[in-house]
Amino acid sequence: MIEFQALRREYGDLVAVRDPQVSIPEGEVYGLIGPNGAGKTTIIRMACGLLTPTAGRVTVSGVDVHQHPELAQSHIGYLSDFFSVYEDLKVWEYLDYFGRAYKMPDSQLRPRIDEVIQQVGLEVKQTPSFVASRAA
Repeated sequence: MIEFQALRREYGDLVAVRDPQVSIPEGEVYGLIGPNGAGKTTIIRMACGLLTPTAGRVTVSGVDVHQHPELAQSHIGYLSDFFSVYEDLKVWEYLDYFGRAYKMPDSQLRPRIDEVIQQVGLEVKQTPSFVASRAA
C-alpha cells in the first residue's frame, strides 16, 4: 500500500530523513516513533505529497506520490496533530470545505455530507439555515 524507497530529505547540510526502506501492506497499521526532530513529520509530509524528497520515492497503492500527486492523494488522508478550528464554521461547512478541497462534485458532495452527519448522529444539530441552504 505505502512504500518508501531510499527516501531522503535534506535541508542544506542537515539530513532530516536518511534513506528508509519500508513497505507497509494494505490493512496494516504502523506508527512512527521517535524524538522531536527525528523526521517523523517530514516522512508523513513526503508520503502525502506535501513535501518533495531530495532523493528516493514514495508510492501509495502503486502510484508515485510526486509524479501523480492527485491520484496518490485520492488513496490517503492526513490530519496534522495541530489542526486549526474555525469557531464560526458549522460541521457541514467543514465537510463541504474538505469535500471541495478533494474536488468532489456537488452531485456527490451534498449527499455525502448528509450521510456523514447521519453516521455520527448530528442530524439534530442541523440548523434551519443549513436545511434552507441545502434546498437551494
